[in-house]
Amino acid sequence: MSSLPRTAILNVVGLTPRHIGPETPFISQFVDREDNVLAHVEPLIPAVTSTMQATYLTGKTPAGHGIVGNCWYDRDYAEHRNWKQSNHLVHARKLWEHLRETDPGYTVAKLFWWNNLYSSADWTITPRPIYRVDGRKIFDIQTWPMDLRKLVKRKLGKFPFQAFWGPMSGIESSHWIARSAKFVEEKYSPNLNLVYLPHLDYPLQKTGPNDPFLSQELGQIDAVVGDLIRFYENRGVQVVLLSEYGITEVDNPIHINRVFREKGWITCRDEVGTDMIDLGSCRAFAIPDHQVAHIYVNDPSILAEVRDTVAELEGVTDVIDGSMRNYRGLEHRRAGDLIAVSNIRSWFTYYYWEKDRRAPDYARTIDIHRKPGYDPCELFIDPKIRAPKFKIGLKMLRKALGFRMTLDVIPLDASLVKGSHGCIPELIDNHPVLIGNFPRLRRGAKIHAVDVYQHLYEMCSRVV
Repeated sequence: MSSLPRTAILNVVGLTPRHIGPETPFISQFVDREDNVLAHVEPLIPAVTSTMQATYLTGKTPAGHGIVGNCWYDRDYAEHRNWKQSNHLVHARKLWEHLRETDPGYTVAKLFWWNNLYSSADWTITPRPIYRVDGRKIFDIQTWPMDLRKLVKRKLGKFPFQAFWGPMSGIESSHWIARSAKFVEEKYSPNLNLVYLPHLDYPLQKTGPNDPFLSQELGQIDAVVGDLIRFYENRGVQVVLLSEYGITEVDNPIHINRVFREKGWITCRDEVGTDMIDLGSCRAFAIPDHQVAHIYVNDPSILAEVRDTVAELEGVTDVIDGSMRNYRGLEHRRAGDLIAVSNIRSWFTYYYWEKDRRAPDYARTIDIHRKPGYDPCELFIDPKIRAPKFKIGLKMLRKALGFRMTLDVIPLDASLVKGSHGCIPELIDNHPVLIGNFPRLRRGAKIHAVDVYQHLYEMCSRVV
């Protein structure tokens, strides 16, 4: 039994100061409390999910914890790695491990935060589909302990995976996660509750931060957050609101690998009439991750030319190389030899094919692991498809009857995407936030992402 206070850290993805107002009454009331402060967090490069979470939980830069992005290139396997969940990838001590050094009884529940498998957390819930040998994909979760999976599904029903990512993404996934957080709290009463609430990520990328209907989306996540605040505080749990990045409006997709292909640096092999990139054979290629692209140069003789080529691309504001990789906290084996950063109006696609008819089969599907980079177009159904509901219905019927099918309904039109993140926005209203009772911080304070860890540690270890 721990003697330390109990804490819930609610990760409200995409929340920035510009979103806190009349549309978010519960969050606004939480900010306005006499003892609470809102601190502006300066993100680091790349300001993406896995990296920012690892930084918050370790107090290290990517050079220290190893999470250089959601996507990177494995130089030993000559393959890309996307959205990997193993906590062994995070090479630094986590917040709760630090707290256990003085209080061995300290317990933690980690719900849907990334790098969640095989961690030292006491209870975890992670989205993890089941891939059958016949090609079927069954949506599911994985938990620790393993029997928690049956308990939570019996209580809450199946996790709404389609609402967690893809064209049907919506508030239902955040609702389910919030309910699972209540279930774990009531059953186990952890000292630390880490709860991931992704809802704002979807509309901010699909329609952008200036969409007039965003107020409705803000109201939906505000209601979830407000309910959790009341729930935890009624049980004597102190609450922190935290976000990872701010999403800015974009209108300039950068097809960096297509530029590399024109230069003759990209190697593809023909696979049943489609182009399949062969990363190990490429002279240079990029693994795009929102507004940041890790560039790997297999042929050192063209390094300077690659750098100059990238620097001249419209929308690119920075190319990090050499000693700057160390200065920016990106000196790690997983990081690119060059790291390109776009401006707030631009983002990098992974597209490398010259003609859409040569696009690989995964390009038109939701497949976050096979694509050599992040693809926000997975949030859309291709507007060129006539009667999309009918087409999807027929495909799902084929699946139900046991036939193989490809749900190829994702567009190849990057102009559909209206919001992105990853760079460091100039305006503080587009920065993530840390909100809670932090006596050492004044209202409106500006802190760096690596400093969030220390403030969280002090709150979690503060004896009231």
